[in-house]
Amino acid sequence: MKKITSKNVKKTVLFICKHNSTRSQMAEGLLKSTHSDLYDVYSAGTHPGTLNQFAVKVMDEVKVDISRNHSKSLKEFAGVEFDYVVTVCSKEGESCPFFPGGKNYIHQSFEDPTVFDGGDDEIITVFRRVRDEIGEWIKETF
Repeated sequence: MKKITSKNVKKTVLFICKHNSTRSQMAEGLLKSTHSDLYDVYSAGTHPGTLNQFAVKVMDEVKVDISRNHSKSLKEFAGVEFDYVVTVCSKEGESCPFFPGGKNYIHQSFEDPTVFDGGDDEIITVFRRVRDEIGEWIKETF
C-alpha cells in the first residue's frame, strides 16, 4: 500500500461522500484553511459529480476558496494509505462509501443540502447551515 508522505510529518485525511460535490469538498476546504500545518487533506467520492456552485458560494463567504477544486473518484486514491478516512454522508437513505486505505475511520453524518427543494435563498440557507455544522465538527475533532 502506498502512503502519501509529507516532509513535515503531517497526518493525511481523506473526506469521502457519494458525489464529492458538496459536503466532502466543504470539509476538505475547511480543514485545509484551519489546519494545513498539521494535515494534508483530500476528498473524493464513489460517483464523482460536478462541484456544486452553492458550496463554492457559501465557502467564499467564510474566505475559503474551493472554486478551483474538482470532484474526484476514490479510484484516484486506490492503493494509498491515509491516517484518517472520514465519511460525511447523511444517516437516512444514503449509503456511505468505504475506502480500504484508512488507519482510522470516522463517520460524521451531515445532511445533503443538494437534495433540498426550494428557492435560491432557501437553498443557500441550508448550504450555510451544513457548512457551519461541518466547520464546528472539524474544530471539535481536529
